[in-house]
Amino acid sequence: MSFGEGANTSFDTAHGRDWPSVRQFNVFLANRLGALMEVVRRFESTDVRIVSLTVVESADCAIIRMVLSDPERAFEIFKAAKLPFTESDLLVVKLPDGGQPLVQICKALLSAEISIHYAYPLLVGVGHDGSAALALHVDDHELATNVLRSKDFTLFTEDDLNS
Repeated sequence: MSFGEGANTSFDTAHGRDWPSVRQFNVFLANRLGALMEVVRRFESTDVRIVSLTVVESADCAIIRMVLSDPERAFEIFKAAKLPFTESDLLVVKLPDGGQPLVQICKALLSAEISIHYAYPLLVGVGHDGSAALALHVDDHELATNVLRSKDFTLFTEDDLNS
C-alpha cells in the first residue's frame, strides 16, 4: 500500500449522504453558572433561531445539543466565539396525527431494528404548516430514512427550519 504524495489512494466513500438530515451542534461547556446563557446570547442579535436545545450535564462539564435555523451562520458564530463544538446528523420527523405519535415512530424504527440513541422535541414548529417534530439520533440514518419514508412519515431538512 502506498502513502503520501502521488499515492493513488482514493478516499471516496461507498455511499454519499443521501438522507434528509439536520445538523446538530454539540457545544462543550464547563458546568458553571451562566455558561448556557453565554451560548444562547450569541444568537440574540442575529436572525438565527434556536430550533431545539437539550443539555447533557455531569458534575464537571455539559454538552449543549442545539439545532439552529441557519447552520452555516451558526458554525461561524461558534468558531468566532472559540467555543469547542462538534457537529452530528439528526433525522427530524414530523409527529404524525393520532393519540400516540411517539409510539408510531418507535414501532416503525423497531421493525427495522434501528436503535434510537437519543431524541428530543423541537422548540418551534417546522415546515410550511408549523408542524410539531422530533429530532432523532439513530444508529443507521440511511435505513431509518428509508423505513420512515416507506411508512409515510414526513422527514424535514435544514431548509424546512427556515420556513
